[in-house]
Amino acid sequence: MSLASGIQSLPSRCSAVKYDLIGKLAEETKLTRRTIASILQEINNVVFDQFKTNPEDFIAKASRLINEQKATVIVEHLAYDTIAETHSLDIFTQDKRKVDFSKTGDKLNRHIYDYVFTDSDNERTFVKELDTSKEVVVYAKLPKGFSIPTPVGDYNPDWAISFKEGTVKHIYFIAETKGSMSSMDLRKIEECKIDCARKFFAKITSEQVKYDVVDSYGKLMELVNGA
Repeated sequence: MSLASGIQSLPSRCSAVKYDLIGKLAEETKLTRRTIASILQEINNVVFDQFKTNPEDFIAKASRLINEQKATVIVEHLAYDTIAETHSLDIFTQDKRKVDFSKTGDKLNRHIYDYVFTDSDNERTFVKELDTSKEVVVYAKLPKGFSIPTPVGDYNPDWAISFKEGTVKHIYFIAETKGSMSSMDLRKIEECKIDCARKFFAKITSEQVKYDVVDSYGKLMELVNGA
């Protein structure tokens, strides 16, 4: 009996429930059953035994790993082309609803709005330094409507920043803020989206515009003054 036919309906050791492992992985990864069977045949027996102990966890982890590897291969060969389509200024207001401004912190001076919602302590510190920087003219927390299409889902950069001309090398900067710069702390799908964003901005921007990932205002200034 081949592996492909032998594991299609294996029961868990802990229950009588049967799982179509190949079918479920094919559904989650959009690959053919034949391809999934080939992948499973390469898995170490000790690792594969985890399916019998906890099939749901095995399927979830296997699907994630396969999709991550798919994304890596696709992104390596990805290219963006420019089009004439542009965003209007309405992108910053079209999704606004009544919100609790008590959670936004102090009134700001250089943001396009008086207040901004942040997602973490790291972002709040970043905003405070942007707002008091002598080099910054204006900055914006980019709305969800500003997204970059990628093979692993749309990607929404965090910040658009404009600096005083003559004070830095790159006048305009698109930034993604992360609490850690270590690739080990980023999920593979997230890394792939960032790689796509690098290709996207490299295609459409000039020497004055730079995109990168930063973990602090200090790192931002290193990059905005660098090559």
